[in-house]
Amino acid sequence: MSSVIRLAEAQPVKARPFLKWAGGKSKLVETILTRFPHNFGTYFEPFLGGGAVFFGLTPERAVLADMNLELVTAYTALRDELPRVLAALRRHRAEREHFYAVRAQDASGMSTTARAARMIFLNRTCYNGLYRVNRSGAFNVPFGKYDNPTICDEENLRAVSHVLQDAVIEHSDVFSTVKRARAGDLVYFDPPYDPASKTASFVSYTDRGFTSDDQERLALTFRDLAERGVHAVLSNSDTPFIRKLYKGFRVDTVHVRRAINSRADRRGPVAEVLVSTT
Repeated sequence: MSSVIRLAEAQPVKARPFLKWAGGKSKLVETILTRFPHNFGTYFEPFLGGGAVFFGLTPERAVLADMNLELVTAYTALRDELPRVLAALRRHRAEREHFYAVRAQDASGMSTTARAARMIFLNRTCYNGLYRVNRSGAFNVPFGKYDNPTICDEENLRAVSHVLQDAVIEHSDVFSTVKRARAGDLVYFDPPYDPASKTASFVSYTDRGFTSDDQERLALTFRDLAERGVHAVLSNSDTPFIRKLYKGFRVDTVHVRRAINSRADRRGPVAEVLVSTT
């Protein structure tokens, strides 16, 4: 039985990303969905991040994965322990001293729900909603100056929990995740982007990063999936390197406004590519 794209509007409340995420796809969801087949088996998203495409698609069967353990913990806790996550979130407050005290905590010793609430709280109150870690894997983004940030959006978190109920959520790397994809399945890749310039690189969402060798290996994986009859779509920056890696596939240019640059005068529409097997 094939999955059929069911837009999130079918839910009483439309689930949307509960985290701010660098490179998030909220502004491109509708364009990305046009590259997906109408019918498919299992949906795989191995670079989950903010999950905008998953929430826009709401497939019947999904395997969601990421190498960021804090991120995966948050998704898993919202799926399995929503009331406890909500209770933990309500105890947080958008105050500078509280923020830095929470940021300094060792998350590894926390319960799943406390760890998830910490992740959501830091993300909603840190500077620019950026998630960045140092070489030790510690979150190091400063406090953001917001007038009244929404820390616990209960209505949306309940909707998120609802659409995650049947999803498999894993802490695993992209290559391990997509090995299980079979002919007729669908994979959407949203890896850390190839730097468009020497100063544009941002891959520190884990302590490992994502290198040019990883990009090359990912392109080989993309070709292998295509040869096995798996539908695949990939987002990346529009650079000569990426275009060379995916030569022979459909490559479309899209423009999206990004606000990750610290200088407001350098924020604006940037060129990205959508690569697809069909």
